[in-house]
Amino acid sequence: MGRTPRLTEAERKLWNAFPTGDYVDFAPLTSGTGCPAGENAPKDGDTWGPERTIRAKVISSLLLGARDGGAGHVPAVRVRGARITGQLTVLGGALQHELVLSGCHLDEPLRLTNATTRTIRLTDCTFPGLSGGGMRVAGHLSLSGSNITGGVRVGRAQFESGLWLGGTKIVSDDGEWALYANAVVVDSGMYLRNADLTGGVGLVGARLNGGLFLEGATLRNPGKEALTADSMVVEDIMRCTDGFHAEGCVRLRGARINGTFSLSGTVSSPDTRYALHMSHMEVRELYLKPAEPVDGVVTLTNSRLGTLHDDPDTWPEKLRLNGLTYDRLRGSGVTRRVEWVTRDPEGFRPQPYEQLAAWYLSDGNDALARRTQLAKLRARRQTQGLGGRIWGRLLDVAVGYGYRPWLAGMWFTLLLAIGTVVFALNPPRALKPAESPDFNSFAYTFDLLLPLPTFGQREFFDPGGWTQWLAYALIVSGWILATALIAGATRILRPQ
Repeated sequence: MGRTPRLTEAERKLWNAFPTGDYVDFAPLTSGTGCPAGENAPKDGDTWGPERTIRAKVISSLLLGARDGGAGHVPAVRVRGARITGQLTVLGGALQHELVLSGCHLDEPLRLTNATTRTIRLTDCTFPGLSGGGMRVAGHLSLSGSNITGGVRVGRAQFESGLWLGGTKIVSDDGEWALYANAVVVDSGMYLRNADLTGGVGLVGARLNGGLFLEGATLRNPGKEALTADSMVVEDIMRCTDGFHAEGCVRLRGARINGTFSLSGTVSSPDTRYALHMSHMEVRELYLKPAEPVDGVVTLTNSRLGTLHDDPDTWPEKLRLNGLTYDRLRGSGVTRRVEWVTRDPEGFRPQPYEQLAAWYLSDGNDALARRTQLAKLRARRQTQGLGGRIWGRLLDVAVGYGYRPWLAGMWFTLLLAIGTVVFALNPPRALKPAESPDFNSFAYTFDLLLPLPTFGQREFFDPGGWTQWLAYALIVSGWILATALIAGATRILRPQ
């Protein structure tokens, strides 16, 4: 197609460059950055004159095949430093060529809903939003470095190569979604490195086959959900590291990450039910080491982890673990780990203790497993009535609920020593002097402590005065110790 008088001089440059896919430059660049400099910054694009202004309908005409390509070349629209007026709209159309806008200012949002396109790059641009729900991109969509108001909506979209928002700044104009990408499919990686997003990020039901990268990203949606990614599937890795920061709830309920999920940034959302909602997840390897304790409640309930790496110094004050299962734990000793399972804001839950004890058993640490079970019984005691608390306290003091049987031996030895000394100094009178054996304070005390007499001393001697009360106390103590030992042995020997 030849020249047409309906094209301005700036548009004619683009028209002529299209067949060979050459860049059309309208502004000087900052050295080495590829971005417009000074007063030529895209944010000031609404002041640019007609010499660098292109109508959106000219671009859409070229992308939809208004001009043939040059022989031996790949036609494309590639523009740097231009102002795009009007709305670039392709609803359900098929864009046959690549679109590259660098350092441009777009007056109106892009509308690419249900379009089929090749690679689209809007890098270091300023524009008021993009609607691309259901679009199919045979390549990638890059908004890296751009400043966007109004949000980006690409729900149900499919990207063969990737979705790139590195360094992108998005501010939602309605206080809701900065990036709405529910049910999106990205065959390569989704990159939001160093992005700054004000408003929610929606990835519900998304499938990211090349990973999700949020290194250095800032997500702001205070009092609401900064990231909503229920039932998201990530093949490979997910990284929220290197300065990642979220103001608002990070919600990953039911997500499946078939690789490594690393969180070493900060999450703050004290005004929502959860600050970090990771229930019903499946993660092959989780590195949960935030730069500082999460400000708000963290839940891992009913999740399934392969390996968990964490740091006791960054455990949140409120941590829900009921139903969590894992194959391996890394990062803390037993004392801190038992503390880890006691932080449920709703109170005692037995399953976290049982899971921890089961892991210690599978790891060959029987003593640590017993210590965990003892901590569980002590915590459960606080939920029982007065009678249960008293009996539990006796079991704990006497034999450590059966997990410390040596305590019974210690108490028995102490009471035996007391009785031996006292009755040696204050021997009881013989009931039948002619028939009684010689008195032995040690054997007599031993008989008092045992539920069944062994040395034949108890039935022949009768203590008097205050020593009679000591004898009664020794008999009761013996029964308590025996009962505690039986109860403890039953607990230890029962099938695990």
